[in-house]
Amino acid sequence: MFNSEKIGNEFYQNLGKLFYAVAMADHNVRPIEVKRLRKYVRQHWLDVDDIEDEFHTDAAYQIEIVFDWLDGEEKEGEEYFEEFKEFYMDHHEKFPETIKELIVETAESIAASFAGKNRSEMLAIFKLKQLFNH
Repeated sequence: MFNSEKIGNEFYQNLGKLFYAVAMADHNVRPIEVKRLRKYVRQHWLDVDDIEDEFHTDAAYQIEIVFDWLDGEEKEGEEYFEEFKEFYMDHHEKFPETIKELIVETAESIAASFAGKNRSEMLAIFKLKQLFNH
């Protein structure tokens, strides 16, 4: 899927940005959303490939690392969605249909984890689906 570890790590870092943007769509990242993200990383994303980061851990953990870092920054998620979108447009060939489905499933699970999906989160997921169907 990836022709270099650098692109693989950037892929997971950008997923962290995307999932943060979804969680932050309603201007509040809740602990249950973070818990759901961690569950998805462990149950689904660790098995996607064999890419490791510079510390020889599964690169999929970059999703959590970036998400946590952004959560500490306390900025709006929209700019991070745009950064993900830019990465996607530059590397769309790295996103087979199965990965797109897992990304949408993860985003929807995060959004639904706290009192169901609200309007802001539904809009973020709609924009994601539109991007993938571009």
